[in-house]
Amino acid sequence: MSKRILVVEDNDLNRKLFCDVLRAGGFSVEPVADGKEAIARARAFAPNLVVMDIQLQDVSGLDLIAHLKGDSALSDVPVLAVTAYAGKGDEERIRLSGAEGYLSKPVSIGPFMAAVKDLVGTN
Repeated sequence: MSKRILVVEDNDLNRKLFCDVLRAGGFSVEPVADGKEAIARARAFAPNLVVMDIQLQDVSGLDLIAHLKGDSALSDVPVLAVTAYAGKGDEERIRLSGAEGYLSKPVSIGPFMAAVKDLVGTN
């Protein structure tokens, strides 16, 4: 059975790229464009990993990570934060919110897939 990955990304091109690459890697993918839907979709999809954009239009990815980690059904699901925030202290702040992985945009496919496989235990 393939691992399930929820992709929370409001940029259409980034979301399509992440989903296409993950599907090509054999993962089952559920794309989410609206961060407000992320928690409900995560509960319904029961992902093995959440790829989370931090700078969403309607809600903070940091808030969503905290919500995921506070939800008993989702708290064990690892989160890979993908963000344009790449300044000093950003990675630490994002990891402190509960993200197990961190990549700064623009994302290269090799490091992205390596981080995904590491977090879902298929490396």
